Amino acid sequence: MFGFIKDKLSKIYTSFTSKLAGIFNKATLDADSLKELESLLISADMGVKSTKHIINKLNTDFQAGKISKGEDLKNALEDLLIEQLHGKNLDTKDYNVFILVGINGSGKTTFASKLANLYAGKRILFVAGDTFRAAAVEQLNEWAKRLNVDIEVGKENQDPASVIFAGCERFKRENYDILIIDTAGRLQTKVNLMKELEKVKKVIVKQLPESKICTLLTVDSMLGQNSLEQAKLFNESTNLDGIVLTKMDGTGKAGIAFAIVQELNIPIAFICYGEEVEKIKKFDAKEYVQQLLSE
Repeated sequence: MFGFIKDKLSKIYTSFTSKLAGIFNKATLDADSLKELESLLISADMGVKSTKHIINKLNTDFQAGKISKGEDLKNALEDLLIEQLHGKNLDTKDYNVFILVGINGSGKTTFASKLANLYAGKRILFVAGDTFRAAAVEQLNEWAKRLNVDIEVGKENQDPASVIFAGCERFKRENYDILIIDTAGRLQTKVNLMKELEKVKKVIVKQLPESKICTLLTVDSMLGQNSLEQAKLFNESTNLDGIVLTKMDGTGKAGIAFAIVQELNIPIAFICYGEEVEKIKKFDAKEYVQQLLSE
């Protein structure tokens, strides 16, 4: 399922996985092996807190003689990583309203198209809530045409909340199955824009009290630890239901999934790894970890 990780993240698998393989192939381990593993996990943007938690447990087992060779270490690490992510995937099947948030360039609008494609066969309505960027509206409009999806569009620089209000009214009036709202890309340092996001969320909740609403943050995997800081700030403004890891076809640091889960306790919903609408996977912890550690 996640074989694309190995296929696409060639730079990671040259610098990260090949070094992991060197440790896992050792006939006998020593303390330096665990120090080397710790450095590798941090380099993959797994986060200091998450990495320390893992290394401490591995050290305990190493001292107790439960881990003596590379194969033992691989098996133990795999179990710990899966344990960290276990139950931290988000099943979105029961939701019918999706609010997409994230900074400009995080892959938010492209993800909207992928999400719509997952619901092919249902009546879907896009709302172009990023009224400040004409290019964002044009991009979503183009995807709407390709996917045969209806779209609610306002005027350039119109108050996003008013466009989204109109979209919610249309969603109810015309009995759509799925509503996908593309919000303005926000710089997390702009307090007024984050406040606007809070306003948008309140409008949606008030207009659609009977709907199951899911707020998803798109995170550019290539940004590493910066993505963790983004997630913290967005979560403060609008309680996030899940994370979407985008651009996993670049030189992204695959460990960021562990850092987000460990630090913020926010589940991962999807992984996106290309421009095409089919390039999306529902997150599965076991398969993700196994692919990450495979040689």
